[in-house]
Amino acid sequence: MQPEFLNEINIWSPEILVLLIGSGFLIGVINTVAGSGTAIGYAVFMALGLPPAWANGTVRIGVLPQTFAAAFNFWRHKLLDIRNAFRISIPITLGSITGAQIAVSINQNIFKYVIGAAMIIFMFLILLKPEKWIKGSNIGSRIIPKWWHYIIYFIIGTYGGFIHIGVGIFLLFALVLISGYDLVRANSLKVFVVFIYTPFALTVFIINGEVYYLLGLISAIGNTLGGIFASKFAIKRGAGFLRWILIIVIAVFSIYLFKIHELIMAVFS
Repeated sequence: MQPEFLNEINIWSPEILVLLIGSGFLIGVINTVAGSGTAIGYAVFMALGLPPAWANGTVRIGVLPQTFAAAFNFWRHKLLDIRNAFRISIPITLGSITGAQIAVSINQNIFKYVIGAAMIIFMFLILLKPEKWIKGSNIGSRIIPKWWHYIIYFIIGTYGGFIHIGVGIFLLFALVLISGYDLVRANSLKVFVVFIYTPFALTVFIINGEVYYLLGLISAIGNTLGGIFASKFAIKRGAGFLRWILIIVIAVFSIYLFKIHELIMAVFS
């Protein structure tokens, strides 16, 4: 027997369809060129009546075709380091299963401010060392991950399985600062790795009955189109432009997490 709130969502109304596909497209674009676009999916799904746990599970349906389409496009342009991508995917996938198990059993609010603080620190790192993000260290395709790299990627995977919002940004930082990729190649690995681990995390939510398939599938149409568009955009524009996109996304995401916009509105109201 399905929960009561599922019967109250009129998915087939034109307004809901446009909202799901339009927001899905935006999610796909932001997730592909930076990260944290999934926050939009959470907001839309919860506004439609899904509890946070259901939104957490449902939003991952759209992530699958979005990341596959983007990764395939990067691969076609020879920007995807498949060998290292699979190496990195192993600890991240194991972590994602762990994180998803945690997500279905505890409250998520405690992590918001920690994530926000980390994002702000990362934003300043990007501003202070732009050459690191634009050029990389030219060792990414040759480096063999060390044991402590696997621990970091496992932690990132755990976070991704837990809440997913912002995992792309954490992955970009690790891929650039630890593995030495420039921002475009790091983006290609990021979307591929997320594509690999997402089915495992999604399975945990499915087993616990916290996925609204139809809602997720409709949104996935927009996700996929957004992923295709953004991957082409990233290849064309290059790492320098993507760096500024990443800075803007981190700033907006931090404002969202700390509810700074609500404080500003309260001051001027």
